[in-house]
Amino acid sequence: MFVPEKKEKQKITDPHLALIKLQSWCAYQERSQQEARDKLYELGMWPEAVENIIAKLIEDNFLNEERFAMQFARGKFAIKKWGRIKIRMELKQKRVSDYCLKKALQQIDDTEYMATLKKLIEAKRRSISEKNPVKLRYKLMSYALTKGYEKDLVYDVLGDTDNDDDNHIEP
Repeated sequence: MFVPEKKEKQKITDPHLALIKLQSWCAYQERSQQEARDKLYELGMWPEAVENIIAKLIEDNFLNEERFAMQFARGKFAIKKWGRIKIRMELKQKRVSDYCLKKALQQIDDTEYMATLKKLIEAKRRSISEKNPVKLRYKLMSYALTKGYEKDLVYDVLGDTDNDDDNHIEP
């Protein structure tokens, strides 16, 4: 049996080459400072060079944590329909500052947020063939919570849909 050899990533020892590589990497897509830092260590850079390169990327506007956080929150909400809790956890994992995190979450419109939550729950309700209303409610609640929506908002939406949709969907 043939087992292909694992190719080791080539290490870069020249900080100037690493800067050029990171500039194109950051220009392709918004990145957090921590992602850039991890990438530089992966390339084989030493701590002092990493911090100098990060500073240069920030100075040249290739890295902007606030811009990254705003774009990340907007994208995850609009495309993946994530709730604020999940977005907050992911941004914290990427070591985004609290200021940038709050600013990113504030840009999500409350009306749009609630409408998205209602659509998510309705779509999930249509896809579940559960007859028991208690189990159905539990499944819908679990789904919304795993998407990162707040428990009280999910309760509110489930309470509204239980009253409004009894004649539309048989539990």
